[in-house]
Amino acid sequence: MASRCYLSSRQILNFFKNRNSIKSSSRKFHENLREPSQPLGNKQAKWMSAEEAVKVVKSGDTVFVQGAAATPRVLVPALAEHGKKAGLKNVTVCHIHTEGAAEYNKPELEGIFRSNSFFVGANSREAINSGRGDFVPVFLSEIPLIFHKKILPVDVALVQVTPADNHGYCSLGTSVDCTRAALQHAKYVIGQVNPRLPRTFGDATIHVSHFDALVEGERELPEHKADVLTDVELAIGKQIAEKLVADGATLQMGIGSIPDAVLASLKGHKDLGIHSEMFSDGVVDLVNLGCINNKYKAVYQGKIVGSFCIGTRKLFDFMDNNPFVVMLNVDYVNHTDNIAINPKMTAINSCIEVDLTGQVCSDSIGTRIYSGVGGQIDFLRGAGMGKDGLGKPILAMPSTTSKGESKIVPFIKQGGGVVTSRSHIHYLVTEHGIASLFGQNIRQRAYHLIQVAHPKHREALEKAAFERLKCMPSP
Repeated sequence: MASRCYLSSRQILNFFKNRNSIKSSSRKFHENLREPSQPLGNKQAKWMSAEEAVKVVKSGDTVFVQGAAATPRVLVPALAEHGKKAGLKNVTVCHIHTEGAAEYNKPELEGIFRSNSFFVGANSREAINSGRGDFVPVFLSEIPLIFHKKILPVDVALVQVTPADNHGYCSLGTSVDCTRAALQHAKYVIGQVNPRLPRTFGDATIHVSHFDALVEGERELPEHKADVLTDVELAIGKQIAEKLVADGATLQMGIGSIPDAVLASLKGHKDLGIHSEMFSDGVVDLVNLGCINNKYKAVYQGKIVGSFCIGTRKLFDFMDNNPFVVMLNVDYVNHTDNIAINPKMTAINSCIEVDLTGQVCSDSIGTRIYSGVGGQIDFLRGAGMGKDGLGKPILAMPSTTSKGESKIVPFIKQGGGVVTSRSHIHYLVTEHGIASLFGQNIRQRAYHLIQVAHPKHREALEKAAFERLKCMPSP
């Protein structure tokens, strides 16, 4: 029988003290802001076409675009067309990763638009790496501060929402993340109303009176269908599930094949909880099997906590009008205090490259920007600080690239970004095993990392380790 994790009364009291201090410390950023859940008197938004709505955007403006599955795919192409027809210049489009064509990134619109990505999706990589777009290295938990501190004032916000309910409330659906913070500061808010967007709860609610313009925009949401898992990915997922994930654990998992492989291997587990900035379809299967019930969580006990989602219609239907799921601001979900209080907090994230000392590159391949900082450090640190001492910060990757090159390397590629420092790493998992690095010196780290590298690269890594450390790696 799995052991239960109980929190002491002192730990619970400290949690609520910390939560209050978090709220009070951020209060200065929230004075005189619009509160999306508060009706604005008798103010009513005007219904209009997307083309008419985006005409409010002028040269030099900053436009925020909601991301992930909630990317407003009616408003975005209308914005690009408006910029071209009106001859606009120097419009900044800021966002986390978005779905769809991201028309503002097209080469022919250079000088009209310039994207500014807080997390880079596939539709922004070429623009950024060609010099037509920008990337902001920032923790996911701190993106709202960019708006609260007015580092990037928002002139116009483009978001997607559900139709208003009987009380006048819409929902931001699958993507609350930093969207709510942008809405609080935006001078003008345009909403694409889509009945196919799932209605979610928590910080997702926004009263219809906060919109300046509303656009009919019924569209199916962009879907991410899971890839067929490889033997390597399945081996990694099985190792993490069987050796590192305990019954009663609270899980955070990013997107991708390795998190999907872990979820697929958890069907024999019990009493799991979810506190994660994002989740996808695999969570639905575990809920239906009874593996996820959020029974022992300390933050929103009995509920899945998320901030944005990417998946298929199966996930969207599961979320729709479901009080079992709570979508919250990312500065709350990813705050280390809120992560650390959960029992057996287990954070599982992917990475691109790890050097022999434990430095982790996750956002780039050499100088080429690939993704972003995201919530990796937020959750690795939160799990490492687990109040019950049972947290597990886990990083995972295949031992080699698709070209057969080792992903465990003597040195990070020139220009590569160290997202996770060597003082943050605890576990690195490949298909060849688990390297436990916390508390290990550099020589020990090199030894354990070489043991989980691909066998064909181990001899070369041992030689490189000797050259770098001036001694042989040893346990």
